[in-house]
Formats: sequence, structure tokens, C-alpha cells
Amino acid sequence: MSRSRTPRSRWLGTLSLAAAGLLLTSVVAAAPLDASAATTKSSAVTTADIPGVDEIRSSPNLKQVANLPLETPLDATNSDLAFQGRYAFAGNYNGFVIYDISRPTAPTVVSRVLCPGSQNDISVHGDLLFLSTDSPRSDDSCDSIRVPSSETQWEGIKIFDISDKANPRYVKSVQTACGSHTHTLVPGRNKATMYIYVSSYGPSDTYVGCPPPHDSISIVKVPVHRPTDAAVVATPNLFPDGGYEGVPGQKSATSGCHDITAYPSKNLAAGACMGDGILMDISDRAEPQVINRVRDTENFAFWHSATFNNAGTKVIFTDELGGGGGATCNDTIGPNRGADAIYDIVGRGDDRTLVFGSYFKIPRENADTENCVAHNGSLIPVFGRDIMVQAWYQGGVSVWDFTNSANPREIAYWERGPLDEENLITGGSWSAYWYNGYIYSNDITKGLDVLRLTDWRTWTANFVRYPELNAQTQTGRFGW
Repeated sequence: MSRSRTPRSRWLGTLSLAAAGLLLTSVVAAAPLDASAATTKSSAVTTADIPGVDEIRSSPNLKQVANLPLETPLDATNSDLAFQGRYAFAGNYNGFVIYDISRPTAPTVVSRVLCPGSQNDISVHGDLLFLSTDSPRSDDSCDSIRVPSSETQWEGIKIFDISDKANPRYVKSVQTACGSHTHTLVPGRNKATMYIYVSSYGPSDTYVGCPPPHDSISIVKVPVHRPTDAAVVATPNLFPDGGYEGVPGQKSATSGCHDITAYPSKNLAAGACMGDGILMDISDRAEPQVINRVRDTENFAFWHSATFNNAGTKVIFTDELGGGGGATCNDTIGPNRGADAIYDIVGRGDDRTLVFGSYFKIPRENADTENCVAHNGSLIPVFGRDIMVQAWYQGGVSVWDFTNSANPREIAYWERGPLDEENLITGGSWSAYWYNGYIYSNDITKGLDVLRLTDWRTWTANFVRYPELNAQTQTGRFGW
């Protein structure tokens, strides 16, 4: 998520374009993971290609160069990542960690902030850091405790001042309906304003602050230089008809959105909303308009996240079958469930529609003791191709090419073996993103992994430098 293009980034973008010219001639609603995830008995798949416990395997072109393990008190479930300059920001159910990644092969911890509240989805903009709290809390402080949903006092967005990376300072909270499972930063028409699209779901008659129906998102307006004035300015109803009714025990009904990805320069956003996938016009940041809606009642169980291609002509939707806690990368589930779905954007203006192209799923069978399903990823900024890096929990990290919407192919992978031979223990890569020449993976239990991709199809990306990156806020081809 780049705020502006500096002369250096413009030069690098031009160099990248020139260099590239030489080269050319896819269950129920996903519940938030708990730090003390339950362990269930399972019979392991017997396959020679499945690595042993904690054994690392990879394709020759993708190698691990560093790992920083979890440390107390930030030793709960790791979640999302954001980046700015020489820093990486890692969410954790107990708070967040700021890493210095100026030397990617030897990252260091700058600060740890203890502030519990699942799932602490994270993003950054300038001197501000934003955290999502999606668990009913006793209050909005970092000393709060979790309470039953029938006793909710607060959940929503927390805002920190990170001008001093070694000493982040909590400055503001904004309560939102049903909390904030994830959020998406959308820059306003001027640099002085930032909007936050807050995604949440799971309403209940006994859930204080989250009664049904819940067919909306919350939009928070943040004056960048006066973050203490941040407030909810709109709660647009995206599903006036109530959305997909779902199939109990098999496919999620729509009751809000799980995640939204915005492409501000194209005034587009894509929402993964449990039972529906939507394309939105966000020309008016506070009044997004749904242009088109799609469903996959055959294979998708839970529409989890979305990613545009560089040109803004395709959307990748993911299906988090099993809520991220199940073993779905096997022959029993098959290649079209718990997978990615590629949709082409066809037409213009309000007549744009999403047209299904194909599914993509990692081409490796995982053990029955490994939770594995499509999860968070980002584009690798290469010219002339659509290539993405993606987390698959214990399925590891996959790099795949979807330039041909009908024929996506994996070009690199890296994975660890299961956490246990006989029991399914939740773990693996929650988020895997490309940032300034390296791939960073936030592993649920193993900490921060840094990977290096060496491939002729992606070498031009090494010329690109983002000043800031939030994967759910996409920029142009070279970070402009």
C-alpha cells in the first residue's frame, strides 16, 4: 500500500519496466482461531512426498533465509503482516511485533506490544498502525479481558502512533458493530484522510453489539493528522436481500464480510463475504456500490479473501473450507474445494461482471494431521505476468502464475512437515507476502520466516521497492 511515489521509486519503476521489456518477445463460517487451539486425533496420510514433523521441503527456487521464533508474551497465534520502509509489522493474538528487516537474512525485533484481542489483523499508514479486535472485551484498553458475547463492552479498531518504532503509543479506539475481524485501508481523495473498511460477521440475538441481520460493513474515517478524531461515518448495507442463505453445516450464509481488498487507483474493491463474492465501485469512499455479485454453491464453503491482478482485470477469491482448522489438501477433498477461484472482470462501468475462469490448489497432498487451505497472499510485482505468493497454513507457501486464467500453475513452494505425527495441531503460514525482494511468512506457531525466490519469471520484481505495503490495499504495477 504505497502512499506516494518518490523520485527513487519512479526511477526503479522505470528501470523495472525497461528490464521487463528485455524479457518479453478455492463448511461453515470461519471462527477466529484461538491461541490455545484444540488438538484433535487424526490418522496420518502415508505418502512418501509428505515431509516428517517439522521437516522443511521446497522447490529449488524458493529457500528459507531466516526465522525468528515466537517469544513470550507474544507467543499466541500469529496473524497478518504489514510493511513500511525497513520495518515489518506482525499481528499476534496477544498484540503485535515490529521487526527491523533492513537485513532480511537477519531480522531483529524492534519492539513488542502486549495488547490481546483476536485476531489483531494489522495495517500501517505513515505514523499510524491499526489493529482489528474481533473478540468481546471488557473495555477498549490493552489490559482488557475477554468476556462472553452476551457481556460485550467493546470490540473494533485500535489505533497506535508508531512514529517511534521502539515505543508505539495507543492513541484511539473506535467501536464497530460485530467487532473487526479484518480491515482494509482506503486512502481518501487527499492525503489528509484515510478510510477503514471494517469487515465482521457472526451476528446473534444474544451477541451484544452484533444483532442480526448484519449485512453491512463499518467505514471509519481517520483524519491522518488528528487520529483521535477517528469515527464511524457509514455502515453501508451491501446485501439488501440478505445475501446467500447458506447450507447448514456445509456452506456459510452471508452475514457480513470476512475480508475486502481495495484497489483505490482504479476505484475498485472486491469483497469476500462468507457466501458471496462481490465487486464494488469505491469512487465515493464512504458509499461503496456493489457492481456485481457471484456465488459458487458447488465448491465454495466460505468466501475468505480477494486479490486483484496488477491490471485490475481479474480477482482471486479464496475458499477457507473448514475455517483454517481442517485438513483439506488431500484426495478426499479434491482440487476444487478449499481452493482459489480466478474470476475475470468483464465489461465496463456498472456493467462489469465477474466471470469464472478456473480453480487453483497446491498440487501436493498434505497429511491428515496438517490444517491446509487457501489463505492470505499478495501479488509479486512482475511485468507482463500475474504471479502471486500465498499462504496455505501447513500447506506452506506457494508461488503460482495465473496469467492464463484457465490454466494457473504453481512455480515454487516451501513448506514444513506437520507439527505432530498423530494429532492435528493448528499451525502453518497465516500470511505470506512479497515485499522488496523477499517473501515474508507469519507462521502461526513458528514465528516469522523469510524466504528468497530465485526464478526467471519473477526477477524483474527485484527492481521494485514499496515504501509501504498492506496487502489488502493494492497499488499499481510497480507500487505507484
